[in-house]
Amino acid sequence: MRRHAITVPLLPPSVRIARISTAEALTSFGVAPGSSLADAALLVVSELVSNAVRHAAGHSPDAEVTVTVAAGHLVIGVGDQDPHVMDLASGATGEGLRTVAELAAAYDGDVSVEPAARGRGKTVLVRFQLPGAQ
Repeated sequence: MRRHAITVPLLPPSVRIARISTAEALTSFGVAPGSSLADAALLVVSELVSNAVRHAAGHSPDAEVTVTVAAGHLVIGVGDQDPHVMDLASGATGEGLRTVAELAAAYDGDVSVEPAARGRGKTVLVRFQLPGAQ
């Protein structure tokens, strides 16, 4: 298992910081820069951090962005301290989360929301199956 984590303040410039950090992690994990998987993962990070900036900044000073590669999967996580947990099954998500779900599905993956491990808040997890992994 390989894991990378970065904590960013919930401010608009953090979207770019999270993308750069994620791109570096992906490259170090063997995901080719500019590949469709890398591009999908970077778009997911952009959408999730943007959502956190837009919706969670009043409840959370920062977000933790994680990139994990294990057991044939790439998992992107964005966690914040906002107690509001969106219901992905209701279909009432915004365009950004629908795009994230479509990108995950294109790689036989999924999107889930889990309560934060340390109490208040939640983490949005996006799983991609790595090409060639079955």
